[in-house]
Amino acid sequence: MPNLIDTTEAETTLPPVADWMQNGFHAFLRPYLRRHFDAVAVAAGGRPDKPSVAPELSGGPLVVLTNHPSWWDPVVAHFLNRQLFPDRQFRAPIDAAALSQYQVFERLGFFGIDGTRRGATNFLRTAAAVLESPADMLWITPEGRFADVRDDAASLMPGLAHVCHRAGRGHAIALALEYVFWNERLPVCLAKFSSPIDLSLPRENKTVLLQEMTVTLRQTQRELSSGAIARSFEPFDNLLVGKSGGGFVYDTFRRLRAIVTGGRFQARHENLSGTDS
Repeated sequence: MPNLIDTTEAETTLPPVADWMQNGFHAFLRPYLRRHFDAVAVAAGGRPDKPSVAPELSGGPLVVLTNHPSWWDPVVAHFLNRQLFPDRQFRAPIDAAALSQYQVFERLGFFGIDGTRRGATNFLRTAAAVLESPADMLWITPEGRFADVRDDAASLMPGLAHVCHRAGRGHAIALALEYVFWNERLPVCLAKFSSPIDLSLPRENKTVLLQEMTVTLRQTQRELSSGAIARSFEPFDNLLVGKSGGGFVYDTFRRLRAIVTGGRFQARHENLSGTDS
């Protein structure tokens, strides 16, 4: 992404987001996620919606930078925004070509970017406008590509650090996402947030901030991977619990066996900790 881009040439107005459309989207999204995931679980330690964990996040610019392992990332991010930051409007860049095909996304807080110099300028201006708005927050995948959760060597694109360093206030939080199969038919979406990065602290330049963001995101990914390997819901809070069981034929057999043996049929193979709020 080009450097030394002037983001002050023109004031950028954020596209309006209609509450009725966003509420309708989430009325669809929640059952949609239930059909496709066994659970959406966030690491209980460090949850950013708990004032005791991160009281400084209640005001000022807020950015979530996340890895990008899956097609699911944008809708999961929108879901997490609604669950954990209900007072903030979701804003996130998306490929301009995709946005032109699915223009409804713009009404949900997405804004288009492309690989041109003009596109870089528009991104920086829009991101700066988001950070200036106390009612909004920015979600971004600074890897700039899909990447395996174990691929933690790549550098992050510099645009985000440019905007955050220029803002000089607020906080950034790294979010690690991973999609794993444990004991159920459907995968589990795991999420873990880092401790906030204070953007108001003095730093020599944006390169130093970029390195700090990179280290924080990669460390959070490694910590989440350890949780995935442990295959336990114990350290997580379940924001959503999905459809149980192994399918009609398999569960029918299990029901019949329970009847014959006098046992109790339970569709889920394991108990979940946490709550489905």
